[in-house]
Amino acid sequence: MSTVESRWRVWWSAIRVRTLPAAVAPVLVGSALAWRDQSFQPVAAGLCLGFALLIQIGTNFANDYFDFRQGADGPNRLGPRRVVAAGLVAPEAMRRAMLGVFAAAFLLGLGLLPWGGPALLVIGVASVVCGLAYTGGPWPLGYHGLGDLFVFIFFGLVAVVTTHAVQAGAVTAGAFVVAVPVGLLAANILVVNNYRDVDGDTRAGKRTLVVRFGRGFARAQFAGSLAVALLVPVWLFARAHAPALLLPCLLAPMGWRHYCRLNASASAPELIALLGDTGKLLAAYAVLLSAGLVLA
Repeated sequence: MSTVESRWRVWWSAIRVRTLPAAVAPVLVGSALAWRDQSFQPVAAGLCLGFALLIQIGTNFANDYFDFRQGADGPNRLGPRRVVAAGLVAPEAMRRAMLGVFAAAFLLGLGLLPWGGPALLVIGVASVVCGLAYTGGPWPLGYHGLGDLFVFIFFGLVAVVTTHAVQAGAVTAGAFVVAVPVGLLAANILVVNNYRDVDGDTRAGKRTLVVRFGRGFARAQFAGSLAVALLVPVWLFARAHAPALLLPCLLAPMGWRHYCRLNASASAPELIALLGDTGKLLAAYAVLLSAGLVLA
């Protein structure tokens, strides 16, 4: 393997591709809702997607950097390697990459101003600040049990509603409804991650919800989020009487298997595999919900 190839692979692993469905899913659903409302605008949707991906990648880089600084990522880490903790990327190089990606996200987001106006500046700044504050700053959100709420708000409510609003020209109640399951399933990715890391997080003083309330609470949160996500299409069907809106319910067996795997998991490799599959479930849900919105 050449030096160029090895460096490419290191940075590719730092991006954490398994987490990217959390960025793509809300843009897909918000754009599908805009299509249903006959207001789909591909350029605006593309800018939303680019912004969401860069915010996700920047947040992942920030986690890599700040968790190393905080001591949460050490030699006994159970999950996938973190490139700074593994000595593959210098902390200062990761800090520069993190700031560069967030700056690129902000500049790309400026392209949405013709559609959304100055209010998008507030959303853009808040997204960047919270991405940094998730594991950095004087009061890291993820270290105080607020990581799940951050993911639900920014990768669910904010991302779906904003994606739809910049295309449709208005904030609607329907956008909030379809944003809820997307945010909950995105947060389930974090639940699995924190479930795996509970012992290391406890030692590092990282007070995630599973550290605070235990694995039983995490399993209940995971199951509850799945249940709500599967009930939302039923509610939409009850209002619109369009069978296509029930398409996400096809994922109920997969969701049940995921819960059973979380409940029975005994090793880090099992939870690492479940982490990837939870991201795939979110992606599949977003595709089916989007198809249902378009077909309905």
